Amino acid sequence: SAPWGCDSTLPQQLLCLSMVILNLKWLVDGRTFASSIVCPNFSCVFFTVLLIILLFCVFFRLVTLFMDELGHISHWRAIMAGSLAGMVATVVTYPTDVIKTRLIVQNRLEPSYEGIVHAFYKIYHQEGLRALYRGVSPAILGAIPFSAGSFFVYISLDKIWQEPIVRFTPLQNFINGCVAAGVAQTLSFPFETVKRKMQAQSPWLPHYGGVDVHFTGMADCFRQTVKNKGVLGLWNGLTPSLLKIVPYFGVMFSTFEFCKRVCLYRNGYIESPLNYKLTPGVDQSLHPQELRELKLLRRENFEPRKSALEN
Repeated sequence: SAPWGCDSTLPQQLLCLSMVILNLKWLVDGRTFASSIVCPNFSCVFFTVLLIILLFCVFFRLVTLFMDELGHISHWRAIMAGSLAGMVATVVTYPTDVIKTRLIVQNRLEPSYEGIVHAFYKIYHQEGLRALYRGVSPAILGAIPFSAGSFFVYISLDKIWQEPIVRFTPLQNFINGCVAAGVAQTLSFPFETVKRKMQAQSPWLPHYGGVDVHFTGMADCFRQTVKNKGVLGLWNGLTPSLLKIVPYFGVMFSTFEFCKRVCLYRNGYIESPLNYKLTPGVDQSLHPQELRELKLLRRENFEPRKSALEN
């Protein structure tokens, strides 16, 4: 497939992907948009959409940098691009993740925060800017195995299916996304556990945010968790997390692949959005704008001949 067909209409893909994510989150939460504005679920929706949009934007820009002169990229370069994209997206959107955690762990009968803006203001003025990035170290470290694992598993599954990835059906793309997310989440979950504990712990919250262990930093959090809960304590909560994230990533990857086909079809690279069959006579190395100009030139050259024949 043409590398330029997807890149030129990236906002269209991200818009479609974001709308699907929003609809899924609202459907799973069972709440309307109006009611979720004042509850933690909207923070979760906002953070999720923002992270996914930024992740794919950064990923495709990095993929462009890692491409060779023919527009191809190796598996290892794709893994590197995915890891860097995950790290950048995590750092930029991290304060919203901290706010989401604080809104979830607070006492709903006597809430410490009234909403997203109030939580941001209160955390910043009471605990300082560093509190909005508390736990960012395990988040960055966890982004590496998660992003690398998910993208590597996803692009390597063509060997299991024994056919090129461009021929995958929507069901195959869904299964690939589920498997990739399951493996990646399992590998990175200890960092997720430590990150949540660090985000929730605060001297300004009742019972220090309800954290089951007390610690002074990332390394101490790992040590205290293993000491009090055992090694498997780092994977506490993995099952419900997989039940949430596995179908979520399955839908996300299958939706992304379909959006990519739609963009390639609209730009004239493939015959139908239902498959990756290339359009005959189309130079796949051309940019979309170059392809449109070529079509316009051919149409202009054809119409004068047609008018001459009619005369």
